[in-house]
Amino acid sequence: MIKLNTKKIAEIVCSASNVVDVDIENISTDSRHIVKGDLFIAIKGEKFDGHDFVPDVLAKGAAAVVVSKLFKEIPAVRQIVVSDTLEAYGKIGAYVRSRFKGTVIGLTGSAGKTTTKEELKFILSKFAPVYATSGNFNNFVGVPYTLCNMDLNAKYAIIEMGMSAKGEIAKMVNWVKPDMAIVTNVYPMHIEFFPNFEGVAEAKAEIFQGLKKGGTAFINEDTNFADILEKRASERGAKVIEFGKDNHPDVAFETATEGEHYLYNAWCVLSVAKELGLDVEKAASYIKDFGALDGRGKQWKLKFAKGTYTLIDDSYSGQPEAMKLALQSLAKMKTEGRKIAVLGKMAELGDTSKSQHIEIGKVAAQSHLDVVIGVCPEMKDMLAELPPTVEQHYFENKDGLDEFLLNKCLQNNDTVLIKGARYSSELYKVTEALIKQGRS
Repeated sequence: MIKLNTKKIAEIVCSASNVVDVDIENISTDSRHIVKGDLFIAIKGEKFDGHDFVPDVLAKGAAAVVVSKLFKEIPAVRQIVVSDTLEAYGKIGAYVRSRFKGTVIGLTGSAGKTTTKEELKFILSKFAPVYATSGNFNNFVGVPYTLCNMDLNAKYAIIEMGMSAKGEIAKMVNWVKPDMAIVTNVYPMHIEFFPNFEGVAEAKAEIFQGLKKGGTAFINEDTNFADILEKRASERGAKVIEFGKDNHPDVAFETATEGEHYLYNAWCVLSVAKELGLDVEKAASYIKDFGALDGRGKQWKLKFAKGTYTLIDDSYSGQPEAMKLALQSLAKMKTEGRKIAVLGKMAELGDTSKSQHIEIGKVAAQSHLDVVIGVCPEMKDMLAELPPTVEQHYFENKDGLDEFLLNKCLQNNDTVLIKGARYSSELYKVTEALIKQGRS
């Protein structure tokens, strides 16, 4: 983070507060980790309000606090009062971003955002220093955090942005101001918050609103509503570069993990590398060294009482299109043993939920699987689509699923795919348990 003092912070966030002039060591919204010299920003969330901890953080030695109301029992010179603390956080992040001299790449999409971001970071780092969003810090709090902590010595910065409603990306991209903007795909995720599927595409296209003049837009030409994305990017005067099955850098490469979605990730990354003027063949040579991430298709060879099995941990997301791709990839895999799919409910699908779960069942029925396990009531509709030749099991929730797999289901050399909505089905806890037991 660049060096800032409280006076500068007050200027950035347009506060009239007469604050004490001291240097800031770090900016934080987490009261638990405040140390002497930090600036604490009191963010109000769904389950907590940072204002409740203002006295505590000052007692810990915080240099000052950014708040939306003045605390009379605390010295006014230690408080920077604003109307909206979250917006203030974004403004500080935007200021730090404005000091960055390298290329900023903004990225969004319905699925594969984090994997694409990490692969882009991996490849670009072979050419120059890269700074990127940590984990999935891609929301209203995560994006300002990422911007405030930018490495100004990096040549490239990759900022991931997620959304669940209209206007969210538009707000964040106004802070990010990318030189390049990527939309990996558009799927009916969070569709319950939109009047129709097209609304999701329009929300993703908001990323182009923040593109700097003369910026470049990278669009998956094979995704839903690609025409809308291209239109919105062109309206902003962006240079549009498409990537897809029939339009990508003509260079050979290998992916570490099978699956069509991994090809799209690679095509996107190589398209960016080419636009940046990098050696595309060299970039392509590194693709094979990038493996799947935890919870996003990473494969584990694990032990259990009857031998070994392969676990495909794809438990981070239960988005419908991603689930179909995961099932199709499993179907194409060459395995020694049986193919087992453990599928949890898909969330935020609104009125389309039942039909989407039925559709997953149809895809599963065509995937030549040996065993399918449905988790959560919504998955009953999925199981009903399977032929009698497929062994089926149903669990109301994740409880006992790991023990069932290890003690009653798995056979030597089986391959098990686990996928479902992270927080709704909580199947990631099952994969954690299996990995812990299988590596001991």
